[in-house]
This record gives sequence, structure tokens and C-alpha cells, in this order.
Amino acid sequence: MNPLYKLARIRTIARAEKSLLTLHVSSRFQLGRVSAFVGMAFFFLSKVIGFGGRASGLKDQRAKDPPVSSGPSASSVEGGMIMMAVAVMMAPVVHAIAKGLGDTLSPGQIAFFRFFFQFLFLLPLVWIVFRGKIPPPTVSHAVRGALLSAAAVLFFWALTEMPLAESSAIFFVEPLILTLMSAYFLSEPIGPRRILAVLIGFIGALIVIRPNFQEVGPVALLPLLCAVCIAVYLTITRSLAAREDARVMQLWVCLFAALTLLPLMVIGSQFSLQVLDFVRPAATHWWILVALGAIATISHMLAIYGIRLAPAGILAPFQYLEILSATGLGIWFFGDVPDGPTIVGIIIIVGSGLYVFHKERMINRQVEAAARIRQGP
Repeated sequence: MNPLYKLARIRTIARAEKSLLTLHVSSRFQLGRVSAFVGMAFFFLSKVIGFGGRASGLKDQRAKDPPVSSGPSASSVEGGMIMMAVAVMMAPVVHAIAKGLGDTLSPGQIAFFRFFFQFLFLLPLVWIVFRGKIPPPTVSHAVRGALLSAAAVLFFWALTEMPLAESSAIFFVEPLILTLMSAYFLSEPIGPRRILAVLIGFIGALIVIRPNFQEVGPVALLPLLCAVCIAVYLTITRSLAAREDARVMQLWVCLFAALTLLPLMVIGSQFSLQVLDFVRPAATHWWILVALGAIATISHMLAIYGIRLAPAGILAPFQYLEILSATGLGIWFFGDVPDGPTIVGIIIIVGSGLYVFHKERMINRQVEAAARIRQGP
């Protein structure tokens, strides 16, 4: 037997035994709590689906409504910011669950079940809304599904070796990439305040990257690759959001993400690739995976509606708030307390995002007030 193959299998078995012991002892993963959380997730999912339809103004007038204007109102921008804030604060819950499962299941397998259950949650809801006449998928859905699957695998892979807060902080070069893409491909204006805040946030991310690269090596770059995938995904979504129903978009993207990962897992199992290998989940794992899909669905839907209501460039720095949630969950679940440089980097990143939120909110209100004055009574 190949020594490397034997070593990989021994490591996989050891990690599986460690994870099963942790799940058995830890009260955070008790079946009762997970079941209750799944019920709460389903409840909020139904609320998000219903509210999203009203917020986007689609419903029965999808064909009649004009495209989203290039100058959204102040209330629209603020609504988009609030939705994005809730979405990004929920996202680390998905990552925390994935990290907890990472000692037993491969990153590719966790990502597959996340998208698979998201698709199952959305299918009956979208079927009811469209009375069985769901718009067919497009090439764009397939492309975005592939991007999401790649991003999820890269990030879950990073979580197997790195703390949750540090992985999330490194990921946040994504707003810089997204802002540049929004300006180039979508012709969205970028003010000097927004550019300055994003650059400052990028400096904060570099502060976090430095010590982690010294400890784990190239693995610290995985969140960077994930950031590129997400920035491209969000740019495409923004360009099509005015012509697509967000629920249909989410449905097909999740399906194609799962379909992308399915053959990769077959290959991973065949060649014993640890990142894409398939391990049969235990009974407790199934409940956790269901919760993973439900929470991810709610978070993703809110992000889509937020992008619909506000320019992507404005929302990009605001996503830094995800680090706050990731840090808290990392401390609570895994005891990963950030060190000094990481805390400094996180403060810089979060501060830049909050500054842009405050400034852009004031600017939008001033523009609307001036417009009302010019129009007169």
C-alpha cells in the first residue's frame, strides 16, 4: 500500500473519531437543540421569502415593473444595507457549523449538502409562488453555481486549519475586488470616501494575513481565492438582479452548485482526495447539515435582496460586520481568541465599513432632500 495513501486514511479515521467524540460530549451539538434551531430556521425562511417578494416589488407585476434605476432612493439604500447586515451576521453561523463538522466530513461534502438542502427548501416555496411555472435555468445560473461551490469548498477547507475569525478577516479583501468590478463592469460610481474606506479595510486584512501565513502557510491564501469567486458571483448577480426573481435565482444557483460538487466528490473518493472525499454522515450529522442548509438559505436570500435595493459598491464595505459575528462564534464554540495583531486588523476593517455606512447614508438623504426642494410643493 502506498505510504502516503495509508497516512491519509489514518488521519481521516483519527479525525472522524475525534469529531464523533466531540459531538457526543459537547452540549452545543445536542440533537434537541439542533432540532429546535431547524424549526426556527424554517419559520424565518418563510418570513424571508414572503418579505422578499414584497420588498423587491415583483410578485404579479414582474413583467410590468421597469428596471431598477441607477439612482436608488435613500430608503431603498438603507433597506438594502439592513438586509445585508443581517445576512452577513448570519453567515458565520454557517461557517461555524462547517468548521465543527470539518473533523469528520470533507469540505466538499459539507458544501454539497449545504447547497443540496438549500435547493430542497426553496423548491416547494418557489413552486407555490409561481404556481408550478418556474422560469427555466440559464447559463448564468450554472456559472454562478460553479463559483459558489468553489468559494464554499475553499473557505471550508481553510476552516479546517485556521480559526474562524482569522479566515473571515482574510476573506474581506472581497469588498475591494467587488467595488472595482462594480465600477468597471456595472458603471457604478465610487466616491473617494468609499475608496478610502475599502483600502483601509484591505490594510486591516493584510495585518491579519501576516501571522496566519507564518503559521499555516499557503492555506492562509484560500480565503483570498474564495473572495475572488464571491466578488465575481456578486457582480454577475447585481447585473441580473433587476431582471430575475431572487427566489428563482437562488433555487437554480443552489442546484448547479450541488451538481458541480457531485462529480468532484466521486473523483475525490476515487483518488482519496481529503478535500473532496465522501464520508457517510452519522445520524446526528444529518440534523446539523439540515440546519446548515436552512441558515444558509436565509442568509443568502437576504443578501440577494440587499443587492437589489442598493448599489454593490455601497454594500461592499458594510460586509465587514461579518467579522464581529465570526469572532464571537469562534470564541464561544472553539475557544479561538484572536491575538493582538488580529484584533487590530479586525478593528480597522470593521471601522472602515461602519464609516462608509454612516457617510453614504448621510449623502443619500441629502441628495433626496435636494431633489424634493427642486421639485417644489
